[in-house]
Amino acid sequence: MRLVVGISGASGAVYGIRALQVLHGLGVETHLILTEAAMETVKLETDLKKADLVRLATEAHKIDDITSKIASGSYKTDGMLVIPCSMKTLAGIATGYSDNLLLRAADVTIKERRRLVLVVRETPLSLIHLENMATVTRAGAVVLPAMPSFYQRPRTVDELVDQVVGKALDMVGVEHSLLRRWDGPRGAQSRTPQRRRRPSPSRSA
Repeated sequence: MRLVVGISGASGAVYGIRALQVLHGLGVETHLILTEAAMETVKLETDLKKADLVRLATEAHKIDDITSKIASGSYKTDGMLVIPCSMKTLAGIATGYSDNLLLRAADVTIKERRRLVLVVRETPLSLIHLENMATVTRAGAVVLPAMPSFYQRPRTVDELVDQVVGKALDMVGVEHSLLRRWDGPRGAQSRTPQRRRRPSPSRSA
């Protein structure tokens, strides 16, 4: 399997890093594109360096290299993840403004009718953001906001991250074991110990 992985400058660099870790462990061929803003976010939110991310990818591509193989539709891939996807990157994809390799690779993914998954990370959303999401959805992309579920009763931030990354990998057809599948309330309760509820304050308090 061959995937393009783009990491833009939105907060939530850990989502892209975790996706790279999982794909590396599964032996999936990955082509990494990092924006300059992405590296600033990685520095702010983690202790990792660019070299650490590059080592997780099969091949890393320069953001301004429009001659890269992944800039052409003739280079076959199984899809692309933009994780996280900033509103600036979303806008570029929505308008076809391919002024860097990440945007061009996304444009190629859409025009070749391959799966493009955008893990958007922003709140609240303006009408401009929503209209751009509608535009890329009509073009065939999947907009996947970084919204973890809680029926698994996550106990750590890592579990919340894995839920989002796992859902994104589902969308590009990658088999994984990052998240627990919903099999009904009985199954969820039988595998998760009940937590003690905090005592409710008395009405007279």
